[in-house]
Amino acid sequence: MLSTFERFKSSQEVKKTRLCIGIDPVIERLPIHLQSVEGLKQFCNEIFDSTEDLCCCYKINFAFFEYLGVDGFIILKDLIKRIGSNVPVIADAKRGDIGNSSQYYAESVFNYFNADAITVNPYMGYDSVQPFLEHKGKFVFLLGLTSNPGSRDFQRLMVEGDVPLYEKVITLSKKWGDNYSLGYVVGATHHKELKRIAELVDSYMLLLPGIGTQGGKLEVAMEAIKGKNAIINVSRDIIFPSQNENYLEKVREKAQFYKEKLDLS
Repeated sequence: MLSTFERFKSSQEVKKTRLCIGIDPVIERLPIHLQSVEGLKQFCNEIFDSTEDLCCCYKINFAFFEYLGVDGFIILKDLIKRIGSNVPVIADAKRGDIGNSSQYYAESVFNYFNADAITVNPYMGYDSVQPFLEHKGKFVFLLGLTSNPGSRDFQRLMVEGDVPLYEKVITLSKKWGDNYSLGYVVGATHHKELKRIAELVDSYMLLLPGIGTQGGKLEVAMEAIKGKNAIINVSRDIIFPSQNENYLEKVREKAQFYKEKLDLS
């Protein structure tokens, strides 16, 4: 059985693109006729069905399902099952807790939901990340330099050796796993830092959110990651192009646009 890293690479080779589509379904932003819990389920399934051939993986944000309670969990589990048999699924869950708690977060995401990869907050240290890395064949993306404006509050603080904290986190955490099990989330909104970070992570996989609605520039990101293992995620700019009944045509147009921009031929 292929590891998740190998599935990422294989999917990129087959689809000829770095594009990852993020599924962050806000009910109020769905097409009018789908603004319900049942409509959300239909929306997610239709997004997948209309874009599967255009991306190398999907990133599903757990928050947009968890707040719905039991119904949301059922939709989430069914969606991952539907997608995961075809292309890798990244659980954008941003877990991170003491080791005992992380053990069960890992069991939930990898064994119950059967996601292929997960985003994890590394700021509690190695013992909070280790339980995720113990799931052989799965993949962990650690938060490196995140795309939100508040990333400057702590991640950019200068620490010993006059190095920004996010660089220290990346440098130290690379020892926790190899490039087959470990990668980094870096916001594509950080135009000045992308090239330096791409050099720092070396052969480790990068997951770059922030393109489109958040202001990340596609051309800058592509130049920075040239020759690197990287996935570029686009969420809102693809899945919310229209609230009309013909929204799927617009979704596919947007996905096709980004697929071609992120071409690996």
